[in-house]
Amino acid sequence: MTLAMVFPGQGSQSQGMQADLAEQFAVVQETYAEANDILGYDLWQLVQQGPQEKLAETTVTQPAMLAAGVAAYRAWQAAGGAPAAHMSGHSLGEYSALVCAQSVSFTDAMKVVKQRSELMQGAVPVGVGGMAAILGLDDDVVVSVCEQASADGVAEAVNFNSPGQVVIAGHSKAIEHAVELAKERGARRAIILPVSVPSHSSLMRPAGEALLETLQATEFKTPAVTVIGAATGTAYVDGDDIRTRLSAQVYAPVLWTQTVRALIEHGADRIIECGPGKVLAGLLRRIDKTTAVGTIDSNESLQKALQA
Repeated sequence: MTLAMVFPGQGSQSQGMQADLAEQFAVVQETYAEANDILGYDLWQLVQQGPQEKLAETTVTQPAMLAAGVAAYRAWQAAGGAPAAHMSGHSLGEYSALVCAQSVSFTDAMKVVKQRSELMQGAVPVGVGGMAAILGLDDDVVVSVCEQASADGVAEAVNFNSPGQVVIAGHSKAIEHAVELAKERGARRAIILPVSVPSHSSLMRPAGEALLETLQATEFKTPAVTVIGAATGTAYVDGDDIRTRLSAQVYAPVLWTQTVRALIEHGADRIIECGPGKVLAGLLRRIDKTTAVGTIDSNESLQKALQA
């Protein structure tokens, strides 16, 4: 059996996440503690005690999800789990994948992610940008809806998560218009998401380009295992390739369906979501019903994954 690990990004965070995993594996809290000097606050305490609104801020969520993904993989290793042959991550989750694939140190990745979150938060004033999830329409219909709504500003399909699930982002007014148009076109659901940053839209281009300076100053090595970049659905090649693509990834769509299919084409017949929540596991099952899926969002799910 060939194992792939995938790491979730923003949206999978929750107050109290990984508490029971930390009770069983000291490496979980140790991972969060490594981040504290870089961030200037106690990340574990904030994740456990909240408030939830603070945890939902982009500048907190991104470092927290990087730490969570790495902590889950380290717990898997500590429990004697098999090494993954392939890795990927959804948006921010790519940083967790690259740390676990020994391409970049956790400390350096945390420095980049701190900068990334601040640049993204500052790129578009709060209230100006937004995101929405469109369920039950074909990808091309969602793209067409966005084109129609773009009379009101930027509206773009930015996360192709699974067949029938696409996230859109751009200017709030245009996104609201797109949601109404999607409902008219027969969407099963079309809902505004509770986020202030229009991630992966062209509005994020200044943030992505500014991040390149930090990336250029960071050491990235060729990953020890295959890591599929979710903005292209292809494997990262070397350090220069990683830096360039992580910069563009901020304002490029997430091709998650294509990425999962690439993992399977590379030979993965078992995929484990490594981090809090089960968002990616749900998407994996919709993308390919034949591939075995597991999660590591608690000690119980980790033990089940080990037994499987």
